[in-house]
Amino acid sequence: MGTFRELVEARKSVRHYLPEPVGREKIMACLEAARLAPSAHNVQPWRFLVIDDPELKERFAGEVFSGIYKATMFAAQAPVLIVILGKPDLLANRIGSVLQGIPYLSIDIGIAGEHIALQARELGLGTCWIGWFNYKKARKFFKVPRSYKVMALMAMGTHEPRPPKEKNRLPIEEIAWFNRPVF
Repeated sequence: MGTFRELVEARKSVRHYLPEPVGREKIMACLEAARLAPSAHNVQPWRFLVIDDPELKERFAGEVFSGIYKATMFAAQAPVLIVILGKPDLLANRIGSVLQGIPYLSIDIGIAGEHIALQARELGLGTCWIGWFNYKKARKFFKVPRSYKVMALMAMGTHEPRPPKEKNRLPIEEIAWFNRPVF
């Protein structure tokens, strides 16, 4: 893939996947990248439920992408869906978040999830973070205990290469300052 910068520039949200399965060794490499992510107080609150069985994935997608969530049904065509769960820690995620007003669990999950996305990209796979789905039905489908929080889904698979298009990003001067803010 090249440099880290090239990897970051090449990562994009993929919404069209080829039907070929993703090998477990690639999935495990992505999960290992997530396992190595940093977390508040090192609580490692992430858990990942990988759905790569086509029949199970179809049933799950039918539940969580129905009704008002139909716009994300494209994710059902991905060979892999990862249910990203958070297991809140009493001190780091609950008390710390309340005292500081910062959702540490969400930050930790975001870091681990992006490690998955970047590792997948390096392996030639595309991913897409999915936040628009029925969380309650996802919880119910897998009987997820209340001690875990369903945080996001991630679609993963191979895809047709498309010419890169320029990412619409704010200029660096508008988002970063040295020594004093410029609002």
